[in-house]
Amino acid sequence: VWGAAAVALTLSVPLSLACGLLAGTVHLAAVAAAWLYNLRLKATVLSWVPYAAGFAALPSLVTLSLPDGPWPRWWTVAAGALLGCAAHLGDTLPDIEADRAAGIRGLPHRLGARGTRLLLPVPLLAATGVLVLGPPGPVDAGSLAVLVLAGAAAPLGPALGRWWRKAALAGAVTVAAADLALLLTRGTALS
Repeated sequence: VWGAAAVALTLSVPLSLACGLLAGTVHLAAVAAAWLYNLRLKATVLSWVPYAAGFAALPSLVTLSLPDGPWPRWWTVAAGALLGCAAHLGDTLPDIEADRAAGIRGLPHRLGARGTRLLLPVPLLAATGVLVLGPPGPVDAGSLAVLVLAGAAAPLGPALGRWWRKAALAGAVTVAAADLALLLTRGTALS
């Protein structure tokens, strides 16, 4: 596994830079954040930071790879960071007890299953709110409908998590899919 990881890391440098210097640098920063997570931050209260950084980098990588390399809209980056935080909470939630037994003490482990379940809807709904309210211009009915859907799905997943281990992650994925639809319909061009 370490050999494959080393090969992937080595190849990520030229492949990232093939997207352009700025886009490649952003991608390599996200790769570095992922490595920091695995090597150290996973077991600290800052375990959420690599997820936020990695998800926030995605819109930048896409727009900076375009021919003129426009900067992404601020709200796409902010929503990405918030979704990254939610992904970390939702992904970790089913494994908190096993991770604790292995000595991992990231933010969700310190919050415990109940605290993580209660916190998870916050970044999910915040991401949807940023995607609905961030773009210039009036908010359309479809965007408001997505906000209502997210408002229902975000807390429902964690609430059902007591009976189904993966419910919180399923709720997070539902909201993330709705957010992706928002992003595709509201646009990702320059601010």
